[in-house]
Amino acid sequence: MGELKDRYIRFDWAIKRMLRDKANFAVLEGLLTVLFEDKTQIVEILESEGNQLAETDKFNRVDIKAKNSKGEIILVEVQNTREVYYLERILYGVAKTITEHISLGESYGNIKKVYSISIVYFDLGKGNDYLYHGQNRFIGVHADDELQITTKQEDALLPKYPREIFPEYYIIRVNEFNKVAKTPLEEWVNYLKTGEIEPETKAPGLSEAREKLKYYSMTPGERHAYDEHLNAIMIQNDVLSTAKMEGLAEGRAEGRAEGRAEGRAEGRAEGRAEGLEEGWAKGKAEGLLSTARKLKSMGMPPEDISLATGLTIEEIQEL
Repeated sequence: MGELKDRYIRFDWAIKRMLRDKANFAVLEGLLTVLFEDKTQIVEILESEGNQLAETDKFNRVDIKAKNSKGEIILVEVQNTREVYYLERILYGVAKTITEHISLGESYGNIKKVYSISIVYFDLGKGNDYLYHGQNRFIGVHADDELQITTKQEDALLPKYPREIFPEYYIIRVNEFNKVAKTPLEEWVNYLKTGEIEPETKAPGLSEAREKLKYYSMTPGERHAYDEHLNAIMIQNDVLSTAKMEGLAEGRAEGRAEGRAEGRAEGRAEGRAEGLEEGWAKGKAEGLLSTARKLKSMGMPPEDISLATGLTIEEIQEL
């Protein structure tokens, strides 16, 4: 088994081609169960414009109707490609899913809560963790309390928090995981990153993945396409790393150039300021000397001239 340890199909490939099959739902269910810490069962893969197989599709996500305690909708999106507006993309995907799965004229009460799970294989922002979770909460600006809304449910008025209705977001930053996998969640993230699955794993979904996602179970054509996919990702990462290094070097060079230019500009500005200050001081001194000469010629005592101009008696006597 050791020689096949690295030969499981990586999740980012499997979710687009294999995990949509009902026979393989157990793999995805395992990920959701571990992430939510709640037994989650997939009811169906929802039809959506996002459920397309082409590598170049604008949307690369799987819409899932899951059976948990509330029968809510879960979005799983896997992204290998760097996107500047990725957060906006997540927001758009959630909003689109909500509107796609409520019929025109239906009550807003039929809207299901949506969970968005983004599995990203590129550097998304700055942070020290590999898993981030966000949800909508309305907190009092002054009272620091959480807003609670009264809502009608099953012919009864019940209190409900906005976070129970609004979407929740999970972002798994795969490349940031650099530790020995000990918990089921860590085992899953390690698989997401490396495609490796330990033989003795007890993590939900991973034992099923070991059986259903074997590299050598694919046809030669499928293996070739998968290998090309991995090669493309490696090339992309190399290009991005090179671009990053070149960008840093270029940035340092531009910084030095800008620093020199700025230094020259500052020097000129300081020179002008110093020149003005020096000129003002020189003019003031010359004016005082001229005044002192006039006062001296008028017969004013040196002591009085010193008080009037600030010059020393010695300076006045030398005039």
